[in-house]
Amino acid sequence: MNAGFVEVADRVHVLVEPLLRVNVTLVVGDDEALLVDTLSSAVQATALAAAVRAVTDRPLTLVNTHHHYDHCFGNAVLAGDPPRPVYAHELAATALREEPERLRREAYEEVRAEHPALAAELADTPLLAPTHTVHVETTLDLGGRRVLLRHPGRGHTDADLVVHVPDADVLVAGDLVEQSGPPAFEDSYPLQWPDAVADLLRLTTARTVVIPGHGDPVDVDFVRAQHAELAKLAWLIRAAHTGSAPPERVAAEAPFGARPALVAAHRGYLELTGTA
Repeated sequence: MNAGFVEVADRVHVLVEPLLRVNVTLVVGDDEALLVDTLSSAVQATALAAAVRAVTDRPLTLVNTHHHYDHCFGNAVLAGDPPRPVYAHELAATALREEPERLRREAYEEVRAEHPALAAELADTPLLAPTHTVHVETTLDLGGRRVLLRHPGRGHTDADLVVHVPDADVLVAGDLVEQSGPPAFEDSYPLQWPDAVADLLRLTTARTVVIPGHGDPVDVDFVRAQHAELAKLAWLIRAAHTGSAPPERVAAEAPFGARPALVAAHRGYLELTGTA
């Protein structure tokens, strides 16, 4: 990983990991710095640590936007020994604490065909569960700068967090907002996802810079447009389920493309039957 951090607002820096286009956000305060997400492996995290230190030498606090491997498997390297605080939603923390080998196995299977070197790296990466949990929201003081961690509801997962830096008008949305590809629905709650995005939109202004989970920073109009597409998808899922139509019917008509929409439809049907 040879990319460095780019400042997108006052003392808010973003690094794009080039393989999966994962965004890592570094927020610098007077006393501490906040690092949002830690990438996929110890190898990536070691390079990320060097990139952080090129920007600031302040002590780090970590945040995981959710428990998928590409956002949290670097925790152990970045937290150090003894570990610095690592924040996540309580369900993400539980998954990393109680089911690390399941998460590792699923991640390995996901990437081994297309990215075998990364698969080998994450197979050998020690996992560190978050040390501090968020139920609905928590405010952190970095020294002269307050940052809000908020769970806007179920969406991409049941454990998403967004990070709001109000004095810089920046919102880190994690995978609730995607720019470089369609949203990922495998662990999602597509019927509730529009409400989660509506919640995070309440933290924005007309000038907010929104950092998606993957891809380029976006503006609020982009997020509103993606919200409209998610709402349309949720409506199509409900209508198809009410009419006893197969999920394939949703996929043929929905935004985001047939394959992601088919995954979303299956997940939405599980929500409607109370099994998701």
